[in-house]
Amino acid sequence: MKFLEYTPLDSINLFLDHLNLGESTIKGNLEAFSCKHTGTDRKLSLSLEHEILDYLGQSSDSDPSSPVEYLSSRSSRRTLIYLVLTLSHMYPDYDFSSAVRAHLFFREEEWETFKQIYDTYLFEAAREWAIAHGGSSLLESMTKAIDELVKLNECEIYSYNPDFDGDPFLEKGAIWSFNFFFYNRKLKRVVSFRCCCIRCFCLRQQPGNRGLSC
Repeated sequence: MKFLEYTPLDSINLFLDHLNLGESTIKGNLEAFSCKHTGTDRKLSLSLEHEILDYLGQSSDSDPSSPVEYLSSRSSRRTLIYLVLTLSHMYPDYDFSSAVRAHLFFREEEWETFKQIYDTYLFEAAREWAIAHGGSSLLESMTKAIDELVKLNECEIYSYNPDFDGDPFLEKGAIWSFNFFFYNRKLKRVVSFRCCCIRCFCLRQQPGNRGLSC
C-alpha cells in the first residue's frame, strides 16, 4: 500500500491529533492509501492469499457463521487483503497476518452508520472544531476530503471491530475507539479513519509522557 499525501487531510489530522477535552483526549487520524503493493506488502499479500485458499480447502460452508461463501469470491478476497494491508500500515506493531481471523471483525457499513458513530462519539470534537474554525462543520470538512480522494458515492465502507486481543488501542487505556475504511474498487484507493478517546491519566502514565498534562 502506498501512502498518499493529501493536504486537505492535514488540518483535520492536526486538530484530532491530541484534542484535549479535560479528563480525556481524542486522538484521530485520516490516511489515504493507493492499493499498490510495496515489497513488504507483496510478501504479506501472497501469505494472506495462501492462508485463505488453505482455509477454503479445509472448510465446509455448512456452518452459517463460516466466511467460506464470502472468501470464495476472488474480488472479496482481494478487498479483504487490501483492508488487512491497510491495517498493517496503520498499526505496524500489531500482527494482522491472519486474513481469515481479520474477516470476523470487518463489517460492511452504510454512510448513515458512520454518521451515527460520528454523532455519538465526536460531538464534542465537532463543537471544538466549530469554535476554532468560525462555525464550520468538522463532518462536512471530513466528507469533502474523503470524497475528493475516493468518491463516496462509489465507495464500500467497512468498520473494523476487533476482540480484545486484536484491538490496537486496548493497552493504551482507550475509553472507546473505532476504525472505518472507505474503499473505491475502481480507483484502488482506501481512506482509513481511526479514532479513540483516552483518559488523560493513561496518557500521563505512558512511557515518555512523564509530566504531560492533558
